[in-house]
Amino acid sequence: MKKLFSDPIFLATTLLVVFLFGISGYHFELGIPPVLGMILGSSIGIVLLVGFKLLISLAKPLFKTISIGFLTTFLSGLLALVILKSYAFRWPSSMYYVLAAWGFVCCLLLTFGLNKVIKNKDSKGWILVIVSLLIVALGFYGFKSLEGDPYIQEKTGSEISPQITMLSEMGLEDPSKKGSFEIATFTYGSGTDKKRPEYAELVKLKTPTVDASRILPEWKGKKKKWREKFWGFGVENFPLNGRVYMPKGDGPFPLVVMVHGNHSMIDFSDAGYAYLGELLASRGSIAVSVDENFINAHWSGDFRGKEMPARAWLLLKHLEQWQKWNDGEHPDLAGKVDMGNIVFVGHSRGGEAVSIAAAFNELERFPDNAQETFNFGFGIKGVISIAPTDYRYDREITLTDINYLSLQGAYDSDEVSFWGMRPYHRLKFTDDFDGFKAGVYMNHANHGQFNSTWGRSDFGAPMKWLLNLQPLVSGEEQRQMAKVYVSAFVEAVLKGNKVYRNVFKSVDGAKNWLPNETYLSQYADASKKILLDFEDDIDITSGKHGLQITAENFKIWREEELKSRDDGEQQNNALVLGWKYLKQAGKDSLPQYHIHIPDTLKNFSGMDTLALSVGVGDISELDLEEKEKDVSNPGFNFSILLKDSLGNKASIDLGSTNVLPVPIRSKFTKFKFLDKDMIGSDWEVQMKSCFIPISTFMAKNEKLDLSKLKTISLMFDKDSLGIVVIDDIGIYSTPVMEQESILVE
Repeated sequence: MKKLFSDPIFLATTLLVVFLFGISGYHFELGIPPVLGMILGSSIGIVLLVGFKLLISLAKPLFKTISIGFLTTFLSGLLALVILKSYAFRWPSSMYYVLAAWGFVCCLLLTFGLNKVIKNKDSKGWILVIVSLLIVALGFYGFKSLEGDPYIQEKTGSEISPQITMLSEMGLEDPSKKGSFEIATFTYGSGTDKKRPEYAELVKLKTPTVDASRILPEWKGKKKKWREKFWGFGVENFPLNGRVYMPKGDGPFPLVVMVHGNHSMIDFSDAGYAYLGELLASRGSIAVSVDENFINAHWSGDFRGKEMPARAWLLLKHLEQWQKWNDGEHPDLAGKVDMGNIVFVGHSRGGEAVSIAAAFNELERFPDNAQETFNFGFGIKGVISIAPTDYRYDREITLTDINYLSLQGAYDSDEVSFWGMRPYHRLKFTDDFDGFKAGVYMNHANHGQFNSTWGRSDFGAPMKWLLNLQPLVSGEEQRQMAKVYVSAFVEAVLKGNKVYRNVFKSVDGAKNWLPNETYLSQYADASKKILLDFEDDIDITSGKHGLQITAENFKIWREEELKSRDDGEQQNNALVLGWKYLKQAGKDSLPQYHIHIPDTLKNFSGMDTLALSVGVGDISELDLEEKEKDVSNPGFNFSILLKDSLGNKASIDLGSTNVLPVPIRSKFTKFKFLDKDMIGSDWEVQMKSCFIPISTFMAKNEKLDLSKLKTISLMFDKDSLGIVVIDDIGIYSTPVMEQESILVE
């Protein structure tokens, strides 16, 4: 054995194996101190290396011309590294083995140098030592230098910068501002949690356990064994644990229940929303962050989405407990809660769970096992999904008549697409429902920083070393965005302050409350009357209500389902228009898209606002030649022309009343080729809701008669080439921005 470790090649291999196995052991969450994990990982690496070395040595008679020492070292090291990659160091193969080769060269130079210095007393060996250290330093420097945002924000093509009135100038208070209520914080739970004292001896209120065996039958095998050994309980007695942030006062107060996503179960997640809980409680709502860590991922296994019904069901079981306390089971909470005014907030898989919970709330039985009966029916008024999944549960959830908000970061390397917009598009409103839905997309925001304990990286080490973290906003900035939108949603939905809907209608008007970033927002409510949403049929020349469509002079004209960056489905159809013409083109050759309104459609006389969603298409579809790039004026602006049956018409430049959307591109990893392999495209089409007051048209031509409106035309007369994506063209009969009643007490 002594001779074995005196061989510089074997020693270099050993150093590399110990280093990589040690890194993996340090970051492999075993529930033991990381240093012990590192020692354990390094020990496993040495055992594997020596074991393979001895086993392969037995094959010595088969090899005559190759040095058996070199061969056994090479094969044993390679086998150890292959095992490490399979179970812990899950980099792409090309990157992993390049790293291993680079590391081996560094270790080889280091060991040869030290061998010369120590064994041969040759001071020249220090040169090899220094060279090896320089290679390591240069490698780390080069690796770090690959971070950054390579994308320059593209121009919008707008010739006029619209004057956007800040909501604060209109009298609306910053919803992220701390309120006037004093706060009481406490926990409730089983009182017996052996891992978490806040849910054991420190609880203020003890809660019963619940039997989830019908909800989560996948609690079996090694998942059952290791989880029950760690937690001390099983699926038959899940605890109801929660952190409460409660305003002091008589109440009753609205209730906001928050739930985390699928982080490591031993890196507890429920404390990460204290920033929201404290804010909401100070403004007069009870906020609860519930503990569902025991069904999260672990090295012993992930339920792979089969636990999604349990995530949702547990939220409703928490509401059952709150109902009992409110009804008098506990005197300190009796009458404190407005159980008819509830909002769910979920992050990551929790963001999908809140929609499932809202659907389960209306059911009599569990759809996956009807032996489990439901008796919920709580007053859930809205759901907020933050960086959610929308594919884990094998039933697609479609909600009706509930307020909805989704938030997403463009640099989310865990949920790389805005999946929260799929429930947005599926959500349906009946005519008498007075509610809304919204989505907000923020550049340079990631997945984890919406939770204050998850950290800056969406992956754990060693995968996180591949991520491009430099462009990210800070955690405080990202959580500021969440505070503005979550609090505004609660004000609008639970407290009846409808003026806070303006925060969702005009992201540009709320920018003085938000970090200085690029945002895209979408908004709709039940009062919007849709003319075209491109979902009805495959006939691109017709639409709802007998509308007829004509178009001319386009290079691209189609309707299609929008794709996510990984080529998944956004579950939303839209219109794609592309054009290219010379700057001196005549009026007759301009691209024009016309919506012809039949005489039977008579609901325009009371129209107050024209609304549509606009996104930026992929300009590469136009196959521009180099000379065309020089002489053309790319952009995304266009005019909207209204014309009545008497020939009166008025035209408005969209960019004069709205800040136009821009393409938001992301570089998730340090290497673009890894983005393509691991993530997909560097962008995906995301839309922005635009609103054009009818008064702006009437100011251009007061003779325009909306009761005789004949044509709505999109005229691409501003920029000589471009591709735009358009959706949800519709009208409002009431002011979109409720300025006259915006002052709130």
